[in-house]
Amino acid sequence: MRTIDLDSLEIFRSVVAEGGVIRAAEKLHRVQSNITTRIQQLEGRLGHKLFHRQGRSLALSPAGQKLLPYAERLLRLADEAESELRSDVPVGALRLGALESTAGSRLAPVLSRFHKLYPGVVVELATGTTAALLKRVNAYEIEAAFVAEPFTRAGLEALPVFDEELVLVTARSVASVTSASDLANATLIAFAQGCSYRRLLEQWLGKGGAMPSRSLEFSSYQAMISCVAAGTGFAIVPVSVLRALRATAQVRQHALPAKMRRNRTHLVWHGTPSVALGRLIEMLDTST
Repeated sequence: MRTIDLDSLEIFRSVVAEGGVIRAAEKLHRVQSNITTRIQQLEGRLGHKLFHRQGRSLALSPAGQKLLPYAERLLRLADEAESELRSDVPVGALRLGALESTAGSRLAPVLSRFHKLYPGVVVELATGTTAALLKRVNAYEIEAAFVAEPFTRAGLEALPVFDEELVLVTARSVASVTSASDLANATLIAFAQGCSYRRLLEQWLGKGGAMPSRSLEFSSYQAMISCVAAGTGFAIVPVSVLRALRATAQVRQHALPAKMRRNRTHLVWHGTPSVALGRLIEMLDTST
């Protein structure tokens, strides 16, 4: 059961800011006895003294020092929630997820424009594979995510936002790759399981009877492309990433079958979006 209410935290913060009960009572338009009682009740619930008396003023105890940043955060979030519900102007944090490729090659101009339009919103961006991001959206750890096909919507809303061209990349010494069998016994370089692009590539290799003998997993395209360029193996990447990293000359590109060459990135979210997410969806919808 929760033992802290926002009103008590507001009183606690005011006593800290004002340096004592008398000035806090004046600021909050309360009687001193009420302030003292509420602080004592909060200390009783938490099982710790929050202040030490120093002369005529109060100083934070170690427990009070631990509580203060949490109090600041909780009160700020409460103010943001109230402001958002009372106004159509988005404020506060917007927690988003994105593929490494999308974050590196697509989102900079989008988020820059969004920031200019809605300066009161702080975007918190996390990256991961499609499977990992969908898991976080479903767990409400992030509000929305940019994910790639194929994926299972499972009750999520989805908006297609970016079209990607996928290519197979190898070292420049590899003259051509015309079928999956050309990659037999080669090393697959990819993100961890859960990456949609890796899933597409492994399905193609499996149908061609050319599953790689081994695989190396990386967490960034820059590392993957460097490894491919050094002749370690092959990978699947969006052309937009090669261009963003200025790596088109480092590797050789090979066309993939038409059914897997074109891919779309979708923004997915649960039900009714927040005001901030709604504004982002509107912005993306009008630009696609």
